[in-house]
Amino acid sequence: MPVVTIQPSGKTIEVSIGTTLLAAVMKAGEAIANKCQGKAECGACHIFVLEGRKGVSRTTPAENAKLDSIVGVGSKSRLACQVIVGEDDVTLELLNFASGR
Repeated sequence: MPVVTIQPSGKTIEVSIGTTLLAAVMKAGEAIANKCQGKAECGACHIFVLEGRKGVSRTTPAENAKLDSIVGVGSKSRLACQVIVGEDDVTLELLNFASGR
């Protein structure tokens, strides 16, 4: 099973292949904003995927469109609701506004 590491807390959790990063973060007990029930419409679950980017699902057109409208997006930006875990371990960083602040 792949392992998801959540920064800055350093929490790790094993997840099944096919799990979204949003579900993994919530299962780990971390606070993450999400308002659109995983439809890539709100952008609240914006995260940085630090490691394992090649082992997760590709960015969809809907995700790209939403990311284009968010301030602070970089090359590691993804929406946690859209990232599906594959066989590889993943390390992600929760952003301040996504951590419930």
